[in-house]
Amino acid sequence: MYKAVVIGGSAGSFQVITRILNSLPKNFPLPILLSLHRLKHVRSGFVEALSIKSGIEVVEPFDKDTIKPGKAYLAPSNYHMYIELNKKIALSTEEPVNHSRPSIDLTFETAAQAYRDKIVGIILSGANRDGAYGLKKLKQLGGLAIVQDPNECQVKTMTEASLKMTQVDHIFTTQQIINFLQNLK
Repeated sequence: MYKAVVIGGSAGSFQVITRILNSLPKNFPLPILLSLHRLKHVRSGFVEALSIKSGIEVVEPFDKDTIKPGKAYLAPSNYHMYIELNKKIALSTEEPVNHSRPSIDLTFETAAQAYRDKIVGIILSGANRDGAYGLKKLKQLGGLAIVQDPNECQVKTMTEASLKMTQVDHIFTTQQIINFLQNLK
């Protein structure tokens, strides 16, 4: 039924993303598109840190890479990651959105346009409102909207902003997110 998962997070989301990726089987059937805020001057180590614990391959894509099932695509540091209608990735150094590059909003909005009702969007812990608008657009285009339980977040700003803007389908703890993803076919 679903064709892709898009996940956005910022402050407090690294451990959650690590747990999620660690829980996925090697034959996970969908691509995962990750838009995570991180320090723009740190160019290496993040993918490696996620890969060590991940059940699936984690890559920083190049511009125009084709999205493939069973891989996690991490927006490169200091680049916006757009999802094109032909299921390719486009990278950009356009101005930051919500003080962020990569912008979670841009990744979510373009992923929603590409996958419509075949996408799952997940917003995790974060210190700003980036992602709230993108999740709203994803939901409007028929996607399934999930927000990490704010009571579990290290920083609630991103999840609370998303809940104010969108009538989400699920508010899940990390373990519930993992259980949900493990049951996707």
